[in-house]
Amino acid sequence: RRASEIREFLLDSIPLHPKDVVAYACERFDITRQAVNHHMQGLVKEGLVSAQGNTRRCSYGLVTLTSKTVTAPLPGLEEDRFWRQEIGPLVTGLRENVFRIWQYGFTEMVNNAIDHSGGTRVTVTVETTASTTTLWIADDGVGIFRKIQAELGLEDERHAILELAKGKLTTDPKRHTGEGIFFTSRMFDDYVILSGGVYFSHKTGEEEDWILERERVGEGTTVVMSLRNRSDRTVKQVFEKFTASPKDFGFNRTIVPVRLAKHGAEQLVSRSQAKRLLARFERFKVVILDFAGIDEIGQAFADEIFRVYSLQHPEVRIVPANAGPEVKRAIHRAKTGRAVLPFNRLDH
Repeated sequence: RRASEIREFLLDSIPLHPKDVVAYACERFDITRQAVNHHMQGLVKEGLVSAQGNTRRCSYGLVTLTSKTVTAPLPGLEEDRFWRQEIGPLVTGLRENVFRIWQYGFTEMVNNAIDHSGGTRVTVTVETTASTTTLWIADDGVGIFRKIQAELGLEDERHAILELAKGKLTTDPKRHTGEGIFFTSRMFDDYVILSGGVYFSHKTGEEEDWILERERVGEGTTVVMSLRNRSDRTVKQVFEKFTASPKDFGFNRTIVPVRLAKHGAEQLVSRSQAKRLLARFERFKVVILDFAGIDEIGQAFADEIFRVYSLQHPEVRIVPANAGPEVKRAIHRAKTGRAVLPFNRLDH
């Protein structure tokens, strides 16, 4: 059992520690380099790991065991049949909980491409290693962020990402709940959407979601999902995390990274910025505002959220998280109704 644990640790650690994975394992298991090298040599012989260099300068990598690309026309495509015939068989050897996550994520993302992209085809690539499975889904449609921007009349593509991060966003409410992308992004270890001039990244275990601008503006939408083959995560766990109480059965609790409301180096100081952040909060019972990466906020911004909105929507509980001293001070001033500073000034 210990030998199996060491092997799994090595396989899962190689992507982040290609050059120091042996030392990393020595420290983790309190064993000698010779013992770790014995396990690593076994993985190399089995064709699961590649090695470049000699002894202490060796760099390791995971060998791609399976790689398949399938292109299908979007008109008339059925995502469940596409999964069953083309993609599902490639991951049938994985744990049941992991298989179910892949089935959920794949069918949700392909269905989005079918119903919303306006494209003509979708290309899916699956790659597996002994540690991880990664899947790319690319369509040639209008681009998800551009479509949301146009449908909701948003100023910028990045505002579309903020809305997606909240959850319950759909441009077709009669046929979709708007929950697919939100939950899918929380099920995988790494989840990325590339579309237009920006891309959105969510990593499980990290406090922040990221918006990054792309050097080249791409057409269509590409979704990249990655998950460890031995993950213990389940679909049920992810759904339950965003249910406000055991008595509830719906998606009524969300976590919103406040930093997604920022553009570049600008500060969060105005009521307009707050109102943009607050959009659609009334669809939830509990909204956790994650202030990670935010050092300070303007008093008008805080007042709009924690006093004005809370008075107007007492049924919505807004909970600040990861707030630093300056942010906490601004929130306290707002909740206690103290004087509000002009919107273009920050608390100092």
